[in-house]
Amino acid sequence: MAEVIFYGLAGCPANAKQKQQLAAAGHTLVDRDLATAELTAADLRAFFGDKEVDAWFNRRAAAVKSGAVTPDALDESAALAAMLADRDLIRRPLIQVGDRREAGFDPTTLHAWIGLTSAESCDDKHARGQCDHGHQHFVKAPAA
Repeated sequence: MAEVIFYGLAGCPANAKQKQQLAAAGHTLVDRDLATAELTAADLRAFFGDKEVDAWFNRRAAAVKSGAVTPDALDESAALAAMLADRDLIRRPLIQVGDRREAGFDPTTLHAWIGLTSAESCDDKHARGQCDHGHQHFVKAPAA
């Protein structure tokens, strides 16, 4: 399995779930806090590949939702400067394995790249009452 450098934000429930998925697939995680990581504009740019600038952004960031930052109105340089100033703007997680870098958690891309998991889905396990994600399960009573 791969050594995955994972840049996420502490306290982000989605990032926590994503790390669990990677670990369950057998990958070794090197956890980095995106809020405090020493990243240059060039470092950050490498995670976005050939994606359009507006695809680099976390659309749920407060500054985007409020209209203070308009991703599709920014060029590369302005986008990178804004993201380095407000790390919540960055589409996350940032993931690096070897020399390859990606932004965002796309299960299809990750599975093709490093393998996610061949384990059964939570829904499959729920159907048998065997999911172990720590949430409560309710089993339907058979129809009368």
